[in-house]
Amino acid sequence: MTVWKTSMRNFFAHKGRMALSAVAVLLSVAFVCGTLVFTDTMNTTFDKLFAATSADVTVSPKKAKVDDIPENGKPESLPASVLAKAAKADGVKKAEGGVSSSSVTVVDSHDKNMGSETGAPTIAANWTRNDLRSMEITSGHAPRGPTEIMVDADTADKHHLKIGDELRTIAATGDLKGKITGIVAFKVTNPGAAIVYLDTATAQRTLLGAPDVFSHLSITAEQGVSDSRLKRNVAQALAGSGAYKIQTQDEAAAENKDSMGSFLDVMKYAMLGFAGIAFLVGIFLIVNTFSMLVAQRTREIGLMRAIGSSREQVNRSVLLEAVLLGIVGSVLGVGAGVGLAVGLMKVMGAIGMELSTEDLTIAWTTPVTGLALGIIVTVLAAYIPARRAGKVSPMAALRDAGTPADAKSGWIRAGLGLVVTGAGAAALWATTRADKASDGSGLLGLGVLLTLVGFIVIGPLLAGVVVRALSAVLLRFFGPVGRLAERNALRNPRRTGATGAALMIGLALVACLSVVGSSMVASATDELDKSVGADFIVQSGNGQLIVPQAAEALASAEGIEHLTHYKVLGAKLTNPDGTTKDEHLTAADPTYAQDVRREVLSGDLDKAYGKDAMSVGEDYATAHHIKVGDTITVAFEAGGQAKLKVAAITSDDTSLDQGAMYLNTSTAQRYVPADKMPQNMIMFAKAKDGQEDSAYAALKSSVAKYPQYKVRNQADFKEALKDQIGQLLNVVYGLLALAIIVAVLGVVNTLALSVVERTREIGLMRAIGLSRRQLRRMIRLESVVIALFGALLGLGLGMGWGTSAQQLLALEGMGVLEIPWPTIITVFVASAFVGLFAALVPAFRAGRMNVLNAIATDG
Repeated sequence: MTVWKTSMRNFFAHKGRMALSAVAVLLSVAFVCGTLVFTDTMNTTFDKLFAATSADVTVSPKKAKVDDIPENGKPESLPASVLAKAAKADGVKKAEGGVSSSSVTVVDSHDKNMGSETGAPTIAANWTRNDLRSMEITSGHAPRGPTEIMVDADTADKHHLKIGDELRTIAATGDLKGKITGIVAFKVTNPGAAIVYLDTATAQRTLLGAPDVFSHLSITAEQGVSDSRLKRNVAQALAGSGAYKIQTQDEAAAENKDSMGSFLDVMKYAMLGFAGIAFLVGIFLIVNTFSMLVAQRTREIGLMRAIGSSREQVNRSVLLEAVLLGIVGSVLGVGAGVGLAVGLMKVMGAIGMELSTEDLTIAWTTPVTGLALGIIVTVLAAYIPARRAGKVSPMAALRDAGTPADAKSGWIRAGLGLVVTGAGAAALWATTRADKASDGSGLLGLGVLLTLVGFIVIGPLLAGVVVRALSAVLLRFFGPVGRLAERNALRNPRRTGATGAALMIGLALVACLSVVGSSMVASATDELDKSVGADFIVQSGNGQLIVPQAAEALASAEGIEHLTHYKVLGAKLTNPDGTTKDEHLTAADPTYAQDVRREVLSGDLDKAYGKDAMSVGEDYATAHHIKVGDTITVAFEAGGQAKLKVAAITSDDTSLDQGAMYLNTSTAQRYVPADKMPQNMIMFAKAKDGQEDSAYAALKSSVAKYPQYKVRNQADFKEALKDQIGQLLNVVYGLLALAIIVAVLGVVNTLALSVVERTREIGLMRAIGLSRRQLRRMIRLESVVIALFGALLGLGLGMGWGTSAQQLLALEGMGVLEIPWPTIITVFVASAFVGLFAALVPAFRAGRMNVLNAIATDG
């Protein structure tokens, strides 16, 4: 009980000093709980949606997959005769034929895209009674003919659509114009999809390209008939045909959920990873806090030991304070995490994925996980300071309170740190010598881990060297005040090392990712300059294939020397060595050899575009012992079988079309039916000499009615690539900002506690003439040099990681290393301002100290 009372007294006596550590725990726990609540809410949203939209039993083509984009723009279908058979099965109350496609774009009368450009699909379908499970018509009526369209209420609200407005649906079979006759609202949350409904006959013709076919059947059970029993009955009615996939409502919903699972898992674990980084940084803050509090209470602990307290009791007393800190920070963090999740939902709504607070899901495991993590991490971080407190002897009561001088770190620690750092450096060096990216990735991870741990361990040793170097450059200009700031930073190298290490972690990741991102952009730009001969590149911004009518419009543009079609076909290859492998072949016009120049190792690439010929990449050729003149048997997924002669082997030392196998589009057309031929994935154009500007304008004008496609020249393409990588990096930097904020709190806390620790010293300096202004400047300079120390270590370490990672990218064709010096210098300079900001409150409090009270303090 005495230990508990002592812990409570000490905790509340130093509650102000504990506050910033509690904030670090709060932020870390909030990020974990916010991530869990956010992803659980997304799961709930999609679970409700898929459960509501799935029929009791669904019948679909065997090859149909939820997340597949059909290569020819038309979903897999089944004949209407299957509907009649299924309707006769026992236990069927109603069977309906459904038509649905996500390979569409819907635009208004001004050719503005009504769908999301951030990943949510645009879906066109026929209206059936099964849709009443999840939708209700709020105004107007369902479509009754080819010129009528019904649109979902969310899309109507977003784009201010009303009944009578005209919409155009762009599909592989052509464009369909119609006027809005109805608005339909979701009964559950719509995560962001834009949906239009057509009448059944029009949907069949427009989306599937044929009458009397459906993309799926929706079957409703009679009262008292279970879904599993209905599934068996339908399967019996369709006996003898293995071409169909029959699923219960739960099975269909599970398949839909699985298609979203990988995306949600990546998001969840990536965010939890950043939360883990914040926790790691928070550990340094907590260790420093308790180390300094224990040092400041040395005399008090010594007195406790002198009157009979055992080491274990002192140890438990400090750990109980850590438990209290962990509980307070974690409880507040759980609450903040819910708020963070709501904020994330608002952010997702701003970029197109709508989530409702009505679906907010807080599983019991979320607060338990947050509390457990917060408390465990806090106690572990306080364990070493607690052990140090237990070792305080009763004789310490006779000495002045304060931290014993430890200007030199222990040789054992320094030696261990150097060994670990050396091992990490060796792993990074081995990464740069790897022959395969898959082999080097493990070495890279090991090198990053070991060098990070090594730098943390030798932090006190580095502090003595780096702080002196920084001080010689920066602090000597400030005279005696600068020298005092230097000595204060060097007074406890272990503390300075831990404080700098907290900042080092976040900035190391920033530097690493900046190097990787800049190198990727520079490599791609270099590859474009060397390899791309085309003047213009046409592709969709969201991965949609190019519909035939858009390709025809591009072909009509004036000033074009040639236009190249580029299609990708799935096929099973039987190689000369007898092995078979599923691969993708690139069917293109012969002009593609001019549009994208590939190094040819053997043979003639022009001949690969000849009749019944193809090329292969060097890695594939090596793996299967293929040489020019060999024949490969190609079984096209959407067509027949061909025997193609290998006319060229191309180098895979590129980031464009690495490993691609080329053949002429006309060769593919001989073996793949026209209605199964894939749409263009991308198209290339070359302008006539001297007509680049007019050709550029003509191409843009030709696809103005198809806003889903972008026409870019090489400069545009480079800028788009840079923007894409930049946006990704900005998201990562935003997530890393949490760890950097926690690190800044660590600097603030270290300074605040060191000011308390040096109260008598500060009073004496003020008594002998140090002004308040000079005192505040001394503390600010100390903070700046500690922040720059952490920044220097972090940026140096991160550039080492990034350089090693770039060597792995070089094996994938991205061979240009670029150090983003403007970013590195900006971050370094910004770190000085971070130090200034962190010192504001401690410097202000130090300046307000009463000189006589400070001199009289007992530490």
